[in-house]
Amino acid sequence: MVGDPVADMLAALTLTDTEARTREDIFTAPSLWTPQRRVFGGQVAAQAVLAAMRTVEADRFIHSMHGYFLRPGDDEQPITFSVDRIHDGRSFSTRRTQAYQNGAPILSMIASFQDVDPGLEHQATMPAGIPDPDDLPSAREILGPIDHPVAQYWANSRPFDLRHVEDPIYFAPGPEAVAHQAVWFRTTAPLPDDENLHRAALAYASDYTILEPILRRHGATWATPGLKMASLDHAMWWHRFARVDDWLLYVQESPSAQGGRGLSQGRIFTRDGMLVASVAQEGMVRIPEA
Repeated sequence: MVGDPVADMLAALTLTDTEARTREDIFTAPSLWTPQRRVFGGQVAAQAVLAAMRTVEADRFIHSMHGYFLRPGDDEQPITFSVDRIHDGRSFSTRRTQAYQNGAPILSMIASFQDVDPGLEHQATMPAGIPDPDDLPSAREILGPIDHPVAQYWANSRPFDLRHVEDPIYFAPGPEAVAHQAVWFRTTAPLPDDENLHRAALAYASDYTILEPILRRHGATWATPGLKMASLDHAMWWHRFARVDDWLLYVQESPSAQGGRGLSQGRIFTRDGMLVASVAQEGMVRIPEA
């Protein structure tokens, strides 16, 4: 289903205020089609972030979120978001967002916001020797010629251009069984000049490849027969603002996998080395034994 992926994402990230009020604020938003017929986790996380943003003063910006994916979402149904205004302090605000379909929660998230304050400054260093994104093939170039619905969706219907620094593991394992990788990404078209939209879109993109280092470490691929993988939880910290329609480098590593679960951590840098965000996700990863 090829249309305008960025326009579709922007439509999904446009929440409707139902004007219903209990002790919570209620919003609704559409779901985007996927070949698996499940709502993409990055989409619902970004929508939950935006719902929380709608209830916070404009001079406070999101700096962290912690969410649990509770049930698979149905991409044929809209999603209802309820926001509990847990706390507003002198410098910080805290919100809890629940995403619902059919009356059952599919995501539960807590997010924290802060006003602009001066303070200590330092950051991790961007890895050296990373190839420029213009020198790497896009997912569209790699997957476009493949006549398969998932390959065509990943090639043409995602709103982000993803370019792996190492060989991608769509169909073949990497040359080395390592638990790390790096991926350049940006939207395939410019976004409006709305800082909160860019922050939410960063959460959207952060879910695409974060579990791949687990597969890479064990010589598995997205095409491994019998692979079952799903995001369980997602944590993100926004350190500095950056536009997601400019190239960003996502450096990822998995420190552990056990019990059918794996943990991956990531850092997101601008092209000139500014650390934008940190991410951690645990996922269910099950591969049938050979």
